[in-house]
Amino acid sequence: MRPVIGVTAYTTTATWGPWRDLTSTLVPHDYVQNVTAAGGRAVLLPADDLDAGVLDRLDGLLLAGGADVDPALYGERPGPHTEPDPNRDAGELLLLRTALARDLPVLGVCRGVQLMAVAAGGRLHQHLPDTLGHDKHKPAVGVYGSHGVRFAPGSRIAALLGDDAEVNAYHHQGVADPGALTATAWADDGLIEALEDPAKRFVLGVQWHPETAADQRIFRAFVAAAA
Repeated sequence: MRPVIGVTAYTTTATWGPWRDLTSTLVPHDYVQNVTAAGGRAVLLPADDLDAGVLDRLDGLLLAGGADVDPALYGERPGPHTEPDPNRDAGELLLLRTALARDLPVLGVCRGVQLMAVAAGGRLHQHLPDTLGHDKHKPAVGVYGSHGVRFAPGSRIAALLGDDAEVNAYHHQGVADPGALTATAWADDGLIEALEDPAKRFVLGVQWHPETAADQRIFRAFVAAAA
């Protein structure tokens, strides 16, 4: 049987066929497509903080992108540009912490790496233009940015992607403090772009969106670890 990968999902309004603005549980198909292409079986995980029992049926956990992480989780008040999703935070933090305790492979993408940092005792930059003085990480609504990334020698991400890479980006928040995790990649402007836990079987978070690119290396490594 293929490794079963749980993919955290959005709860949002969606429109298709005859249905208009229907509250829905969904995730961009790029995540599912990449898990499938890497040899895994993707299942969607709606926000649910009642228990983490679903992990008994999973071989890996993929924390997908989405809304801002609630600043209350790292002791700050929301700024004017912050739009958190507390229900999703609660459900995903329960899954993440339980998965880490079980040494289940974890991959975090965009919001996912930010949640990993917060769960590890770190904190976030709430609005990067205020911190960095530019909007290259999210140049416009619905438009991906592009920038270079350098990797820490000897890290898992360096082993997968080489010395450096050009990546896509769509986020206005970022990791300010990785907490107990290890930062292993940085953007041209110094922003943390990847986090790892070398003591675990596979714990990797990336700030960019590998699911929208044609490069399968991260997903193949993740699914292989889950197998």
